Amino acid sequence: MQVPAPFEYERAESVEHAIGLLERLGSEARLVAGGHSLIPMMRLRLANPEYIIDINDLADELGYIRVEGDHLHIGAMTRHQHLLDSDELASHFPMFRDAEKVIADPVVRNRGTIGGSLCQADPSEDLSAVCSTLDAVCVIRGSGGERVVSMHDFHQGPYETAVGDAEILTEVRIPIRPNGSSAYNKVERRAGDWAVVSAGAAVWMDGNTITDGRVGLAAVGPNTTTIDAARDLLQGATPSEELYAEVGAVCSANCDPDTDMRGSAEYKKHLASELTKRSLRTAVARATGQEA
Repeated sequence: MQVPAPFEYERAESVEHAIGLLERLGSEARLVAGGHSLIPMMRLRLANPEYIIDINDLADELGYIRVEGDHLHIGAMTRHQHLLDSDELASHFPMFRDAEKVIADPVVRNRGTIGGSLCQADPSEDLSAVCSTLDAVCVIRGSGGERVVSMHDFHQGPYETAVGDAEILTEVRIPIRPNGSSAYNKVERRAGDWAVVSAGAAVWMDGNTITDGRVGLAAVGPNTTTIDAARDLLQGATPSEELYAEVGAVCSANCDPDTDMRGSAEYKKHLASELTKRSLRTAVARATGQEA
């Protein structure tokens, strides 16, 4: 029987209360919302926090999707199901819906949050790849105020983030740009599993020219990988199968997957190329109104 080590339980009533608890309890305290990553690790004794701070009462304060000016704001306590169901989110960034359809199962989607997914910092995590592709930033709050961190700086290594011991991720902000769209594709061993490899693509168009494009991969290295060389190829290019193949080859060459139970490094590099092509093809079709 797998049982966590003993711990003490606290329940936060607000963001400021949660920050105060983190400051008082120190580095051995952990926040929990959905708990689908932390609790299994505790049962296996891979994580042994002395204190658990339940932040589910913060759902009203941090559970939202709204547009403010030229950014879309997502509260860190927004559940996966809310992300999946939001037509406003899908209209701006359809890759969110693509990704949420293949994340886990209804039980996990009803409880898990975007903040928990990002803070877990698993190299195979779907929403980290989505947010990296869309050039999102993370808002982190502590007793000294807020700071804004890019996705590149937010993930500092496998299972490590820029969030300090007495800080909490409160929001994700994504810039809204005209004439663009996005798509996400994933290969998994079974429905709802972690990715063998996944790829997201976002493009912005001026007529039949790609003015900007980004590709993000997951499960191909220590953390989610945004391929700068792919962006260089996409800027100013005309969409074509030859372009997609060239960008796919660059993404394959610039990732560093390991051989493991999910597949060989060679197979994952092949998937990185193929899924990049599929995502670019769909993103361009959506941006130009040609998706079937």
